[in-house]
Amino acid sequence: MIRDRGKIKWTAMMLPEHVKLLRDWVKEDTYEQKKELDEQQLEHINEIAAEAMEFNEWVHITHYQNRNYEILIGKIHYWDAITQTFHVVDKFDELHRVSLNSIADIRF
Repeated sequence: MIRDRGKIKWTAMMLPEHVKLLRDWVKEDTYEQKKELDEQQLEHINEIAAEAMEFNEWVHITHYQNRNYEILIGKIHYWDAITQTFHVVDKFDELHRVSLNSIADIRF
């Protein structure tokens, strides 16, 4: 059975720039691709958002930000038609602006 030091053995011979590039490459592998929504899904988002604003209900919004999907839980406070963004207030009373084209899913 071979017992060596694995990657530790080779990093001593590598330049710091190469090590940084390898770390960046590994980090890029965790990025997710943004999915395009069809008209049915956009209509579903519109219905849920309108109902949530009308009855002041909590929603779970899955949106694409910083190359990953994030979940935001809060109440939709306002819809800005000019910039096409939702103003969502979370349970800590913080305001988040979520663009319509970055939303992947919305649920009660």
